[in-house]
Amino acid sequence: MGLMKVNLAYGQAQIAIEVPEERTTVIEPAHTPGLSDERGAVVEALESPIGARPLRDWIQPHNKVCISFTDITRATPNERLIPWLLNFLSESVATEQITLLNQLGTHRPNTEAELEKMLTPEVVRRYRVLNHEPENPEALVAFGTMRDGTPALINRHVAEADVRIVTGFIEPHFFAGFSGGVKGIIPGTAGLQTVMSNHGVKNIGSPKATFGVTSGNPLWEELREVALRVGLSFLLNVTLNEQRQITGVFAGDIIQAHKAGTEFVRRSAMQKVAAPFDVVVTTNSGYPLDMNLYQGVKGMSAAARIVKPGGTIILACECREGVPANSPMDKLLRSAGGTEEILALLASGGPARPEQWQAQIQALVQRKARVLVYSSLPDEVIRAAHLTPCRDISSTLRELLQGLGSEGRLAVLPQGPLTIPYLAD
Repeated sequence: MGLMKVNLAYGQAQIAIEVPEERTTVIEPAHTPGLSDERGAVVEALESPIGARPLRDWIQPHNKVCISFTDITRATPNERLIPWLLNFLSESVATEQITLLNQLGTHRPNTEAELEKMLTPEVVRRYRVLNHEPENPEALVAFGTMRDGTPALINRHVAEADVRIVTGFIEPHFFAGFSGGVKGIIPGTAGLQTVMSNHGVKNIGSPKATFGVTSGNPLWEELREVALRVGLSFLLNVTLNEQRQITGVFAGDIIQAHKAGTEFVRRSAMQKVAAPFDVVVTTNSGYPLDMNLYQGVKGMSAAARIVKPGGTIILACECREGVPANSPMDKLLRSAGGTEEILALLASGGPARPEQWQAQIQALVQRKARVLVYSSLPDEVIRAAHLTPCRDISSTLRELLQGLGSEGRLAVLPQGPLTIPYLAD
């Protein structure tokens, strides 16, 4: 049996595994070359946006401008995109009129050193750069309610800006369909209870709340409703290849520009497969997305789309920041005896818990397949999350395939959720 080496994205490097060539299907994004002039493409998109006036026409010298940007768990090339955007705006509005707001959603605040790495030290020194505060009532403004009556709370700097510029990047998202677009407003700059309402058990459990689906996805459609209530927002989203090179720039109307970007991403990232696999090896696209196990659910979810019921998923996810320890997800997982208990707890209709959506999706994946995790975490931490530790992927695969006999088939997603496989109808 001939062996083939496959490199898996892991942390800031790669790990190599050996797989049997004739029994393995490697599924990765169709490579899209980076743009030859990234900055030029960004400027051109700002000057000729989709479904909107050129950005300069939005701005008067006295305007308050709020630029929101993705946090450290996202691969957006902020260190390039944000300085180019600020340079473009410098002819129209003074530095002190601009606020840069970190789209944390419910994630932890980023440190000054992290912000300098993300945005460049010069940007952090010259501009007002703030972390979103999802649990500070003083930092939030209500825009009506969510569908269940929960207040729809949005960051005050976003709400009160004369000009809102929402930045980020577009990739398939495991329950919102695609990242980018309105997600830069909500959940990116929304209140914790608002996010928990949108990410509630019913929405997360919808079959339409999945990779590549926005129309008819109740979760995304509610995000759109609330984002549009805030007022007009100018979108600057990019698409990326596996080297973090910009492959497309989608600027302008927050709905129309995002839709153009999602169609572009769908062509490269969504890969059809003919039949499900016994074993699927996946990653979480390496750093920064594999910083913790909370994010690792995305890689599991991509694999679950093509694994046979009762099959096995192996996730390679470095988790340099743990689950994180003592996070809401960590506490929820540790509070239950198993994933079925978590699903029963969430179905009982008690008060919503932060990060329950990630635990719910993990539990639904594990209802379908066994999940093993290769990471830097101690075995005890993995087991406390109701997952199985894996210390050597290649040898584990040998044992699994041996047990399956000659018919056993393996799929590998080396870039994790940068590729979204789906079964042919």
